[in-house]
Amino acid sequence: MQRVLTVGEMREADYYTINELNIPSEVLMGRAGSAIADEVAAVATPSSRVLVVCGTGNNGGDGYVCARELELRGYNVKVYAVSGRLSDDCAREKAAYCGEYSQNIEGDVIVDCIFGTGLSRTVSGECAEIIQKINSSGALVVSADIPSGLNGNSGLAEGCAVKADVTVAIAEYKTGYFLNDGTDFCGKIIKKDIGIVCPRSQYTQIFEGSDIASFFPKRKRNSHKGTYGTAQLVVGSDRYYGAAVLAAEAALKSGCGYVKLNTGANLRPRLAVKLPQIIFNDNMDFSAECIAIGSGCGVSQELYGSVTNLLKSYCGTLIIDADGLNSLAKFGLDALKNKNCNVLLTPHVKEFSRLTGLSVEDILADPLTRAAEFAKKYSVTVLLKGAVSVLSDGTRKYLLTRGNSALSKGGSGDMLTGLACGIAARGVEGVYAVAAASYVLGLTAEICADEKTEYCVSSNDIIKNIHFAVKRLTD
Repeated sequence: MQRVLTVGEMREADYYTINELNIPSEVLMGRAGSAIADEVAAVATPSSRVLVVCGTGNNGGDGYVCARELELRGYNVKVYAVSGRLSDDCAREKAAYCGEYSQNIEGDVIVDCIFGTGLSRTVSGECAEIIQKINSSGALVVSADIPSGLNGNSGLAEGCAVKADVTVAIAEYKTGYFLNDGTDFCGKIIKKDIGIVCPRSQYTQIFEGSDIASFFPKRKRNSHKGTYGTAQLVVGSDRYYGAAVLAAEAALKSGCGYVKLNTGANLRPRLAVKLPQIIFNDNMDFSAECIAIGSGCGVSQELYGSVTNLLKSYCGTLIIDADGLNSLAKFGLDALKNKNCNVLLTPHVKEFSRLTGLSVEDILADPLTRAAEFAKKYSVTVLLKGAVSVLSDGTRKYLLTRGNSALSKGGSGDMLTGLACGIAARGVEGVYAVAAASYVLGLTAEICADEKTEYCVSSNDIIKNIHFAVKRLTD
């Protein structure tokens, strides 16, 4: 896994390195500027016109070091200096720069060193104009630590932000790279170690392929369907017939032994033809290792009653999605406090807003904290779904970064529910089962989009190609 830091955690690591390990800030800035120069040199040609746009804070100081380094390496470099009061470190590095300055925002490669990760105000005035000129310049843009204007915690653009081709992550990844607008503004992210030491043992983490592969171990030859557990799905309705199909088909791709479906009797003839491997039952199978409820069911008192009954009486892993969540929001969250099972909630942001009473804007401003707070309050695991999904059990926090806009279509949540239910049925801990399902679907979307484009990939394409993602992981 890769760790990801908030702005406050990064500031703490800087302080620890400078004050406890006695590495001067001047040394760290020199390393940062040199690291940025390395990545500029990787994309620039000897004839490229390189413009380094330096702000007034320490990010600007990194820029002046970068400009000096590039000049020493023989590149055609100029600096555009943003007006304003300079930080001490920035003033020192600017004084050491003896190269050329430019009054215009133009070049073949532009190095964005205006703002760092600590920005927490709306960009306006001269800086907003500079950012707009960078974005319209047609140049290849390399951002130092973070695209200027992007919030280092939330990833939200503060009024406007630089759209980078490459972002050089100094020391550690920051949460703002992956959340909200960060996924569209950072471009390729390259992490550079400059010797900053993180004092904590636990940070938000990103799942990587090797982590997810461990949840798909080599299967025993001497096994049978009972070896791999039972997934029970309580999904679908007359209106949302497809939810049952997609959830069940995804569960069948999970590797579990049995998939059982509890849905309306009038749907069964149609579903039986399409899903001959499914076992239909009238009642809940409380012996199933995992039960998923809510997808495509419709909000109702009856569904709420089923959810509350499961919470009190079931002892396995319970996944509540979609209308299961909406029913809890409408009829009462206290049901979550009276439970005997391991509970996973898989809301998207609007569903989470209904559950918490928070506005969508409040959630997006700090989704990691909001998910972790709710998870801790109710002793559940929350997967807050988005372009990058946030996962927390109240103590641990993760980001799921695989995927693309091919999943921004109806049915994706149903597939996630079914796949997670099947993986959990195999005995994988709930938090990891939902992480594995999210990762596999994201990777599948990337594989499909390579062939069909993100526009043209359908849920049916995802279902048909899950095996390619699992094979890539297990190979």
